[in-house]
Formats: sequence, C-alpha cells, structure tokens
Amino acid sequence: MASPITHAVVALSLGAAWNRSRSDWKFLAAGVVCAEIPDADVLGFWFGVPYGALWGHRGMTHSLLFAAAFAGVMVRLAGDSEEAGRQRFSRWSYFFLATASHGLCDAVTDGGLGVALLSPFDTTRYFFPFRPVMVSPLHWDMFFSPVGLRVLVSEAIWMWLPCLVFVVVAVGLQRRLSPVRDEQQRHDKDR
Repeated sequence: MASPITHAVVALSLGAAWNRSRSDWKFLAAGVVCAEIPDADVLGFWFGVPYGALWGHRGMTHSLLFAAAFAGVMVRLAGDSEEAGRQRFSRWSYFFLATASHGLCDAVTDGGLGVALLSPFDTTRYFFPFRPVMVSPLHWDMFFSPVGLRVLVSEAIWMWLPCLVFVVVAVGLQRRLSPVRDEQQRHDKDR
C-alpha cells in the first residue's frame, strides 16, 4: 500500500482541480477521508479475514464500485442540501476520484497481492505494469524506521512530485479560465 501521507497528498491535489474556495477545508478534509477509508479493511486482520478474501486487504474497499458508493455517502454527509444537481455531481466526482485514487496508488506499489479494482464482479488482484513505488509497511513501528523513510522518498519521487505538477497546472488553468468564466457569467446575467 502507499502510505497514509501519500493518500492524503493525492486527495488534496485532486481538490485543486475543483473550482472551489481555497478555504473550503471541509470539502478537502472529506476528500482526505475518502482517500484513506479503503484501508479500513486492515481491521479484518484482527477478525481473521484472509488477506486475499473479498473483504480482505486491498479487496472490496479498494474497488471502483466501493469508490462510487462511498462517494454517494459522502455527498450526503458532507454536502449542502441546497446544492443543485450539477454541484452535487461535481462533489460526487471529487469524492469518487479521491476514494478510487487509493486503489490506483496501491496498484503502483511493489508489494502485496494486488488490488481488486473490479470487485465484486472480478476478484482478480491487479497491479499496473509499472510499479516504482515501495510498498508502505502496515505496522507503525516499521513506518517510523529507515524502511519507512525509504518508502517516503520513493513516494515523494513517484507520487508527490507528479501531484505538485498537477496542482500547478490545475491552479494555472483555473486562473487562466477564470476571466473567461466571469465574462460568460456577466453575459448570461445581461440576457
């Protein structure tokens, strides 16, 4: 798995693509929850759920179906009842991508059994062909060790830097398109 830090970095980076107030911390915090929740499946280890089972680690909670359903729950929990359909879909899209990013990030790591992205329809565990990211240890004592440091360096190179580029491009495009959007809104009001 990628580290919890990286899952949060990815969710916050995706949030940069949504044209929302930078101070909308509740929206971004909900996105971080979405990105982290798939790893709740590690609790299954305590209850004897085998790693490769449907509800085992990197199983159902890492699937695209789970991401879609959880995004719907988050829209209800973190949404505004006054939102129009288009705004709700936008919020759902962000929550879906934040949740789905978890499994996609795990699929570029070099360890584990793979990710059941298409579960429950296909329980095959997938990895991407290019797997440059060191898998993060499951235990905190190992995370705060030289092994954990090597994982963070690997994630910084292969995930954080691309996220930074994504944020710079997304914010730049929003600033560039903002005057056009403002002019279009003024034109629509004049009609």
